[in-house]
Amino acid sequence: MKHLLARKGIALAVTFLFASSVIMAQTTATMSKKDADKWVKSKAYAPNLNRSVDVSVNSVEFAKQYNANKAVWDKVFAFLQNPDLANMRGGHVNIDGENGENAYAIFLNDIPKDFSQSNWEVHKKYIDVHYVIEGKEKIAGIPFAKVQDAVVTPFNDNSDIGYYKYDAFNDYSIATPENFFIYFPGEAHRPHLKVDPASTDRVKKVVIKVKYVN
Repeated sequence: MKHLLARKGIALAVTFLFASSVIMAQTTATMSKKDADKWVKSKAYAPNLNRSVDVSVNSVEFAKQYNANKAVWDKVFAFLQNPDLANMRGGHVNIDGENGENAYAIFLNDIPKDFSQSNWEVHKKYIDVHYVIEGKEKIAGIPFAKVQDAVVTPFNDNSDIGYYKYDAFNDYSIATPENFFIYFPGEAHRPHLKVDPASTDRVKKVVIKVKYVN
């Protein structure tokens, strides 16, 4: 009798956990802005990550993409918590997929650009996660509609990038080792800019490319 009750208890627990995960999946896929902000603030996506998503990030889209591609995002956040991250190098470090087609990392260690040397960039296939390891830089994002007519380099499907000019903008954020930024397809972004135009300090950062789920 005890064994039967124990089995029933385990079955009920498994059923409850499964039902909870289904409810959570449905919830995160259709979250309101208010609930998505709470989800992001709770750091449910990476409880042990010692930094937070910047408040400028589209929390609803983040919740949706994380839920739709959780296994890949979990690998991304595990990668970012690697104690040896600061010593890594490479222009295409695989995170998920045989050739990194689901997620890969690009490491940078250089002096950020002056505003005049940069352009807005846009992607269609991949989400950008900008994660400063050492130093700080200016970074910004705006809707693609604001730059789509100011083409510098036409969008290239193979490289998944296009460059655009739009200079009437001053609302930048500062990327540091205390926060990180996520830009989704449809969001033009201008990263890796000098905080101080006179500075020659280098910034060490990693950009994670995560495949976008429609």
